[in-house]
Amino acid sequence: MRKVEENLAKINDEINQQREKSNISTQPSVIAVTKYVTIERAKEAYQAGLRHFGENRLEGFKEKKEALPSDAVFHFIGSLQSRKVKDVINEVDYFHALDRMSLAKEINKRANHTISCFLQVNVSGESSKHGIDLDDVNSFIEDLKQYENIKIVGLMTMAPFTDDVEYIQSLFRKLRIKRDEIQKLNLEYAPCTELSMGMSNDYLIAIEEGATFVRIGTKLVGEEE
Repeated sequence: MRKVEENLAKINDEINQQREKSNISTQPSVIAVTKYVTIERAKEAYQAGLRHFGENRLEGFKEKKEALPSDAVFHFIGSLQSRKVKDVINEVDYFHALDRMSLAKEINKRANHTISCFLQVNVSGESSKHGIDLDDVNSFIEDLKQYENIKIVGLMTMAPFTDDVEYIQSLFRKLRIKRDEIQKLNLEYAPCTELSMGMSNDYLIAIEEGATFVRIGTKLVGEEE
């Protein structure tokens, strides 16, 4: 069995066990974070059955999009400079890192169609992380109604690298509660149905708290060879 296929089988088993244990009906989508691996490894991931791919570098993203079949779904998951928006925004299926109003303005200006965006939220408050404060989510989304080319499909966060499971769980739970709050507003431009949270080291905790997308790199596709 090929490496990625084997890794995916193990991850799917873990996800299903977690869903059963936590009585979760939603099946989260696994995003293969391929930013550190070759095109060949990304192709192997596709052949293993994966369809969601995450990139955060413009060059790698374009190369992999050209190399993979047209039904591959691409997520741009890294911070994006406003000056590079024009080069990437119309090529991605989901953008996971909307974190400032100036970026929203540029996306709206450059977009040729409605862009599905995740609002990046810095739930932990770490200065090293991008994202808006949890307390600012409502007002930020309110301000986005002026931009007709942006749709907020969900919220995204990154947890700190720590062994404190309860702390990580509390952060993911706070994001889920905020997602639910926004969803209940029934905003056409911000349906906010999705939760992008959880990576190789904490995706099972994220799933327990309702993640609909988990972003897995090292544990799934490995590192650069």
